[in-house]
Amino acid sequence: MAYGHKTPHQARVRAHVVLHAARGHSNARIARETGLHVDTVRTWRGRFAEEGMPGLADRRRPGRPPSFTALQVAQVKALACQLPAETGTPLSCWSCPELAREAAERGIATFVSASTVRRWLAQDVLKPWQHRSWIFITDPGFRAKAGRVLDLYARTFDGVALGVDEYVLSADEKTSIQARCRCHPTLPPGRARAMRVNHTYGRGGSLAYLAAYDVHHAKVFGRTEPRTGIDPFMNLVAKVMNQEPYASAKRVFWIVDNGSSHRGQKAADRLAAAFPNAVMVHTPVHASWLNQVEIYFSVVQRKVVSPNDFTDLAQVGDRLRAFEDRYNAMAQPFQWKFTTSDLDELLARLDRHTADRQEESSVALAA
Repeated sequence: MAYGHKTPHQARVRAHVVLHAARGHSNARIARETGLHVDTVRTWRGRFAEEGMPGLADRRRPGRPPSFTALQVAQVKALACQLPAETGTPLSCWSCPELAREAAERGIATFVSASTVRRWLAQDVLKPWQHRSWIFITDPGFRAKAGRVLDLYARTFDGVALGVDEYVLSADEKTSIQARCRCHPTLPPGRARAMRVNHTYGRGGSLAYLAAYDVHHAKVFGRTEPRTGIDPFMNLVAKVMNQEPYASAKRVFWIVDNGSSHRGQKAADRLAAAFPNAVMVHTPVHASWLNQVEIYFSVVQRKVVSPNDFTDLAQVGDRLRAFEDRYNAMAQPFQWKFTTSDLDELLARLDRHTADRQEESSVALAA
């Protein structure tokens, strides 16, 4: 204990007291050697003599009695789990200071600090000041459409494994990429300083970035267009389908969402008429998260677009094309882990949640 590298300081000092005593030193000398008061030395020598090694540990102390009861803590947590509108408070969400103030007004506690409320909520990982958006499934064919997309990611279609000459592409548009010319040059990071980007900028217009992502080969094909639409999307399709190995492939599946450029059966027929080996597969409504190209667009947003500092649209286009080449040189396929089994579990959980909510509503109406 006295010479261990990981021994706490207090335990190290007490061990030195015992070792000095074992050498026959007096309490006064031990106090001088260790820098302790002589009464402290006498205390630790006595405890070691009576209890041995356990006597060098701190004894249990009663400490200050708790300022708040368990019931008060539970009441504050219950208040945090309610929407402010349900309590008549004109707030959109709770903050710790607001919860502390509300607890005092309701008589839960005479006074409680915001930091105390924050500590209580942290025990149950409650963060009422945060929110997440969500949407109910409205597409009646959600399971079939989503399952078809997930099967393609697993290289199957209609229960049959895809061949080596069949490909899966995920395509979409990233709209309104602006060219914001900052009024002052962007400053690079420095010592104890992050990159600095001037807030004021001039607008240099915007463009759309259309991309098709080969899901299993991590290859991106992109185009920049002044705006989105049927013709720009078909230009992207032509760029991909007129080159190998897609031109001579048995089938090329195009996974798209329900945007106006490629919505419905007309878009599928238009694609098949232009390229007979192309098959359009739509994601369910409000389910663009199933489209893997959205992951690529998030990479583009983080690594290319933000912070937005471009002199003109030509520079935006050049940067996107250069990044596309860089990405294709080093990218690996995304590790997509959401399977049809996960989809079935998600839908079952949503069904149970919906049934529980309907039951609660029925009970409330009956009451």
